[in-house]
Parts: sequence; C-alpha cells; structure tokens
Amino acid sequence: MIQAGRIKDEFLDLASISSLSRREGAIARRLEVILKGMGASVEVDDAGEKIGGETGNLLARFAGTTPGAPPFLLSAHMDTVGPAEKIRLVVDGDIVRTDHTTVLGGDDKAGIVAILEAIRVLREDRIPHGDIELVLSICEETGLLGAKHFDTNRLKARRGLVLDVDGVCELITRAPVANRLSFAVTGLEAHAGICPERGLSAIQIASEAIAGMKLGRVDAETTANLGRIQGGLSTNIVPTRVVVDGETRSLSLEKLEAQTEHMRRRFEEAAARHAVRLEDTLHRARVEVTVQRQYERLDVPDTAKVVTLVAGAAKGLGKSFRTRATGGGSDANVYTTRGIEVANLACGMRDIHTVNEWVDLKDLHTTASIVLETVRLNAVSP
Repeated sequence: MIQAGRIKDEFLDLASISSLSRREGAIARRLEVILKGMGASVEVDDAGEKIGGETGNLLARFAGTTPGAPPFLLSAHMDTVGPAEKIRLVVDGDIVRTDHTTVLGGDDKAGIVAILEAIRVLREDRIPHGDIELVLSICEETGLLGAKHFDTNRLKARRGLVLDVDGVCELITRAPVANRLSFAVTGLEAHAGICPERGLSAIQIASEAIAGMKLGRVDAETTANLGRIQGGLSTNIVPTRVVVDGETRSLSLEKLEAQTEHMRRRFEEAAARHAVRLEDTLHRARVEVTVQRQYERLDVPDTAKVVTLVAGAAKGLGKSFRTRATGGGSDANVYTTRGIEVANLACGMRDIHTVNEWVDLKDLHTTASIVLETVRLNAVSP
C-alpha cells in the first residue's frame, strides 16, 4: 500500500538537498544509498566525466517476480534549475514550497519520489512485475545532457515512462523538436565620439534583426526566444562584435525549419544593409549563424502500448486521465529517438522553474499509484 507519510518524509529529505546541474553529487550519493537499501544493483556511468559534472547517471536494476514479463523503464532527473543554494522548505498541510528565495526542486524530485514509492510497494506487497530499470539522469535542465550521454544499449526495456512534467493524471505523448541558435554579428570598431561614422555597430545591426523577428508564441505549435546577448567593450567604442543566443521549438518539423530560417534571414538581411568605405577598402558587416539540433520530437500515438497501460492504470484506480502535448522537452525525447517507447507522466510539480514552485503531496500519492499499477499491468497484460 502506498504510504503517504513515507512519501512526505522522502520528498522533504530529497528536496532539502541542493542539486544544480553538474552539481548532483550529493543527491546521487543519497539516492545510491536509498536504492541499494531497496535491494537494487546500482551503476554510475561516465556521463559526468564527459560533461564536467560531479557524478554520472544512475542506473538501478530491480529483478522481476514474473518470469517472461517484459522489463519496464522508469526515469527521472536529479538536477534542478536555480536558485537552489540554501533551500528552506515550508510545509502547509499537504502543500510543500520554499520561503520563495529558491526553487523547490519538485522538478524533478517529485518524479523521483513517486517512482521510489511505487517500486517499494511493488516489492513489499509482492505484486507481480517484470524487471524494472531505473535511470536517474544528470543535467536534464541544461539540454538533456545526461540522457544524451547515457548508453541506452545497457537497457533491456523497450517501453517505459519518464516522470518529469507538471500536472497529475496526464501523459505527455507529444513534445517539440528544438533548435539552439547562435548569431555572431561582426561590425567594425571606431571611436564613438570622434569618428563613429567609421564604424559599424554590431549592437545596432543585431537590434534591427531582432526588432522585426517573430518571437514568443509564434503559433499553437511553435515558440521562439532570444535569451542571451553578449558584446561590446566600452561605451566609447563602436561595438564590433555581438553574440545573440536563442532557440526555437515546434511540434512540427516543418514549422521548426521555417522559424529557424526566418530568424537566420532577419540577421543576414540586417547585416547586409550595413557597410562603410574607409580609404580604398569597403568594410561590410557580417553574421555567422550556428544552428544545433537540441533534441528531436516526441510523438507517441495514443494506440501505443505504454499509453494503453497508463490509461488502464488510471481507470483501474478510478482516476481521470488524458494525453496531451507540451512545449518542453524531456529525457523522453532522447529515449524515444533511440527506439524505446516512452511517454512523460505528470508527477505533481507546479509553477516550475520559479521560486514559487510547489508540490501537493496528494498528487505524489496519486502518481505513485499510477506508476505501480502501470508496472503491474505491464507484467500481466497480454
């Protein structure tokens, strides 16, 4: 039976541990102790070494109790966004938040706690289940880096769930494909007070490009954002270089490509309008555009086995259930491109990526129950 008190204690324990991306060492050590105490074999991969972190991804294996039952993958991530240095938890009944100086880290410790409780009850109550493979990843918040550096050939499971999205009794079956973009604008330096006409302002050029750009909510399936601008040396120097970093995401690959081209074209056209002749030399502004695929699309049909398993679990528990799309990526995007049938189960986190983040412990209870029943059905359904 799911134990509400145990869920509360474990969530407060894990949420109190700061675990920023690349600094997941403390939470990983705590989870390794917990998992081994539950009877799992635990391995730590070398992803942390590859991306400059304190630890790698954790892979825990629990032996099944039903011969021939297909193995099942469960996954969540250990890292959080900031600020998350000195976490002060505030508990009001079933609601857990912080004192509003840091994030709570329910994204994704809510997912971790729901998974751990479900596995405990499966084993304590001797509920039939196949082998369970649990991946707790690092650096999800910095571009799904942990999952990208995890060798999925180590897994036997061909089906599973990631727990990493807000809400409850919902399953994310569609998530966007995303591009990371960088625009490096080069102009020409000059003294800003004596001879500004001999310069080409990279900041001005970038501003012209951005001013006419479609950003924010582009349409129902597509978003775009410019999130960082770096450049210039001093107020008395016409700036010669500016770098603008951004992204675009879409549920449609065609729309992603169109938005990427639109953003590229805005910078190229702005740069083309600026040139200056100094003595016998014509100096033209230029822009270097870098496009990097951040992750591929998640697109799981409602007829997929993992969807029918979760739907059956929710129905058996008397809970409402729906599938939906989201505008955010998760480790599910990575696993699904590697041939594993994975969807993203909501796990109760709210107002994520803000200092107002909160979790209702009753939602963790519901989520753990759904995970438990899904894993059980995976072992007994044809």
